[in-house]
Amino acid sequence: MGLRRGQLTTAEDRKDIIAMINEACVSAKQADVCEIIGISTKTFQRWVQSENTHDKRVDTKNSPPNKLSEIEIQQVINTVNEPEYRDLPPGQIVPKLADKGVYIASESTFYRILKAQKQLAHRNKSKPSTKRYKPRALVATKPNQIYTWDITYLPSSIKGVYYYLYLVMDVYSRKIVGWQVHHQELSVLAADLMTDICKREGVKRDQVTLHSDNGSPMKGATMLATLQDLGVIPSFSRPLVSNDNPYSESLFRTLKYRPEYPEKAFESIESSRQWVNKFSKWYNENHLHSSIKFVTPNERHKGEDVRILKKREEIYAQAKGKKPERWSKEIRNWDHIESVFLNPEKGKDEIQESKAA
Repeated sequence: MGLRRGQLTTAEDRKDIIAMINEACVSAKQADVCEIIGISTKTFQRWVQSENTHDKRVDTKNSPPNKLSEIEIQQVINTVNEPEYRDLPPGQIVPKLADKGVYIASESTFYRILKAQKQLAHRNKSKPSTKRYKPRALVATKPNQIYTWDITYLPSSIKGVYYYLYLVMDVYSRKIVGWQVHHQELSVLAADLMTDICKREGVKRDQVTLHSDNGSPMKGATMLATLQDLGVIPSFSRPLVSNDNPYSESLFRTLKYRPEYPEKAFESIESSRQWVNKFSKWYNENHLHSSIKFVTPNERHKGEDVRILKKREEIYAQAKGKKPERWSKEIRNWDHIESVFLNPEKGKDEIQESKAA
């Protein structure tokens, strides 16, 4: 008879094993017999003591001393379903009971029991918060199809006072199509900016979708009425989700991390406007944007990027032809990016990356 490590034994089994070992020890050493049986000498010596002949692991009770009784559990269930408490979460039920001089269990215990009873749903009479659906996917295949805009703060020399930069970008070309700096955030000012942009860019009705966050200037009555008059389609991010408006967020970061961005506050609104004007010209005319194959936003907006990228491809091909041993792979991909996505559906971001590679 051999025992496996950790195998449970009954009192009768132990008595039989002790008898077998005692009988075998007449002609063999105790240690050798115990090894054959599969127990240690110390275990055998412990078993021969009368109080240890029974395996205490067989019927050990592991119930913790602080465990709620069935009566207490039922009391919790009855309490949370009373008319006074059935619409409240445990976080409010427990304090209310304490105010009445009653303590049944902790808040976490209430939650645990509710979960076990499958009652941990929306307990309030008010409607649960509605799901925030992602904005519909938008795609631009040419300029003046999707604009994105936002407002950012520009510090003034007066503590606590800011100037507000309204800035609109074309998603396809990354061109800054319009901007203004004002003392306030107002819907009417944003409406004036969009009216000016549509006039300069020759935007027709139902041609442009304008995406923004949920700020009051973006959703103000004057702004929405103006967009309707212009035939511009509004699009909005989910509340508190900045990732739904990534192009504007990225542009503001570029603006504020420029080396020439003032270390100190702007002395006046005129000085802030002068600085933004210089930045806008640099960004549109000189900045080689990495996401559009290192052409300027103006070049892409005018359609000149197709010619520029084709020329780069020819130059690279010529260079590889002259020194092929220096090229372990194909030449750099200078393919024209045909589509730009805003809040793409699942799988569209991979399409965008493959075209931008």
